[in-house]
Amino acid sequence: MSDTPTDLTWTRAAPDDAEGPGPWIEIAYGGCDLVYLRETSAPDTVVTTTRTKWDAFVLGVQAGEFDHFVDGAER
Repeated sequence: MSDTPTDLTWTRAAPDDAEGPGPWIEIAYGGCDLVYLRETSAPDTVVTTTRTKWDAFVLGVQAGEFDHFVDGAER
């Protein structure tokens, strides 16, 4: 049985012009400062983290800290 709340509002991270089912990443903010992530192709598999860790990750993405993981990115 999953501990994921059933009343979450999921937001899909997809380009504005995206068509079809993806797979896309979806994110939801829950109680107790928790953030839930899942992939549309496997919605029953949910990863949970804290808002503090999620915010640090987003700041790292914005700062380019993970660009080396992307094909064709400068290294």
